[in-house]
Amino acid sequence: MENQPKLKVCGLTKLDQIKELIDLKIDLLGFIFYDKSPRYVLNHLSLKQISEINHRGKVGVFVNESIKGIVEIASEAQLDFIQLHGDEDEKYINLLRQMIGENVKIIKVIRIGQQNIEELQKTINQQSETVNYLLFDTDSKAFGGTGKTFDWNILNEIKIPIPYFLSGGISLENIDQLTTISHQPIALDINSKFEIEPGNKNLEKIKEFLSLIKNEKSSI
Repeated sequence: MENQPKLKVCGLTKLDQIKELIDLKIDLLGFIFYDKSPRYVLNHLSLKQISEINHRGKVGVFVNESIKGIVEIASEAQLDFIQLHGDEDEKYINLLRQMIGENVKIIKVIRIGQQNIEELQKTINQQSETVNYLLFDTDSKAFGGTGKTFDWNILNEIKIPIPYFLSGGISLENIDQLTTISHQPIALDINSKFEIEPGNKNLEKIKEFLSLIKNEKSSI
């Protein structure tokens, strides 16, 4: 696993698909706890059902949720990672860290849109030191999966002080372009490009993608 990125499949809603993904040794399983999302997991699974999924890479995705709400959900669903996809600031994240402890890792999403390199770098530099990972995604008004990529060359022009996830429109068609990034992501986050409909994953496409990133020497 030294040179190849981990894989996170986000927006999961179906237990049978989750079991298949675990059999495929998918590294990270993403559950969206944002009720405006078409992939809102609590419309499909209970916190108890999520807690019973035997996997060490369960990621809860939250958007401007109360800290108390996150702590309760993380505990009841036995989450391993918290992904913050909203406007959570340093003060918020520091308080969340105090309440959630050190064992649960925090991923902070940075949405890339029209800002210039200096603005983007400033946003990165302002992140709480308690954040474990950054995640770069395409900006959208809806706080979530646009299925669109941003210009990955931007990542070559900024300093990224901690490991990061790459998200936003990653697909079978553009996976080869990852080689243009000098500072490689620790993980790739896939969602809408690998679905039949929101929350219903196309497992054959995921298997194909997995074989590409695991086996092709030229990929990463």
